[in-house]
Amino acid sequence: MNSVASAPGLPQAQERGWLTPLELALLGAIWGASFLFMRVAAKDFGAMPLVEVRLALGSLVLLPFLWRSRALFPAKLWPKIALIGAINSAVPFMLFAWAAQRAPAGIGAIANAMTVLFAALVGFLFFGEKIGGRRAVALIAGFLGVVVLASDKTAGGENVAWAVAAGAGASFLYGVGINLVRRHLTGLPPAAVASATLGTAALLVLPFAVVSWPQKAIPAASWFSVSMLGVVCTGLAFVMYYRLIARIGASRASTVTYLIPVFGVAWAWLLLDEPLTMKMGIAGAMILGSVALSQRAAK
Repeated sequence: MNSVASAPGLPQAQERGWLTPLELALLGAIWGASFLFMRVAAKDFGAMPLVEVRLALGSLVLLPFLWRSRALFPAKLWPKIALIGAINSAVPFMLFAWAAQRAPAGIGAIANAMTVLFAALVGFLFFGEKIGGRRAVALIAGFLGVVVLASDKTAGGENVAWAVAAGAGASFLYGVGINLVRRHLTGLPPAAVASATLGTAALLVLPFAVVSWPQKAIPAASWFSVSMLGVVCTGLAFVMYYRLIARIGASRASTVTYLIPVFGVAWAWLLLDEPLTMKMGIAGAMILGSVALSQRAAK
């Protein structure tokens, strides 16, 4: 007791030493699993209904954060939140769900890693941010990785180019959304912002989801998958991510980007028996290498 009392900071420091890598790995595993759950559920739900359930559940999980900070969200702010919700959640989620109906889960997970590069490109093109030589090289390498990935085929011999294009388009919209949030919603509690953008996105998608809701009964496995996608991969994962940012900073927390494709491909191989092709490996290495180069240049 006396030795612990004489050094009160030691246990906390030791705890943080192992807790941060563990939480990063867990978050990477959760977000990597989102592509697995989309792959399972998309064929039974269809893209729009799947996205609607995901958005609604994710928003509800985060709703207590929004309610606690509701005074910070005046009425005039909500149109801007709705626009960002469409760009940063509704349309990208739909594109990834559409891709999940047509290509292995690992394809979407690898394409998702382009978000970091697109965020830099959008900042350069539309917001006057400097990009530098290294980041320009990183962007070119990342786009070449996407080209390699698009030239791949499924186990049945079908081309995955359109699915890759959808995943890249979703990542581009994430890049736009990151820049918009940074410029228009800075200073607001991040978890509350996430709930607001997810909730408004759910309202925007709702009419399309109702019209396209499947007529046949949806299997329990797909209901489980979409529930995990909304509650765990969207709602709880956001809470974990913002806790990490608060504790270790945005730069270190963003290293989870490298883990998502690894876990996404691993979960699909382990649980869905999806093969890891040579082109997926090459494209993944090129994209993740370009992300690493871009982040080093940014620092």
